[in-house]
Amino acid sequence: MRGFLTFQILWELKDEALYGQQIADRLGKRRGFVPTAGTIYPALKELKERGLIEGKKEGREIVYTLTAAGQDGLKDAARYFSQAFGYIVVECRETGFCDDTC
Repeated sequence: MRGFLTFQILWELKDEALYGQQIADRLGKRRGFVPTAGTIYPALKELKERGLIEGKKEGREIVYTLTAAGQDGLKDAARYFSQAFGYIVVECRETGFCDDTC
């Protein structure tokens, strides 16, 4: 699910700059568990190396933002995930298989 984690990180950064812990906390609310530092920071490093995000040091912390390439990558990834998994959400809602959280 590594690709899914990076997609979620990009998604969280689409509207505002965030610190690593803020990203982890938001993912925790969506996933039901907070990713560990050993999971989130390597993913942030990879995204930074790929030029999809940038980090700016603010005091002792780094604040992350999407780059232009990251915005394009997010659009591509959103299209992919929508095509690959969107039908599951639709069917879930139509059949009542999942509750209102879907």
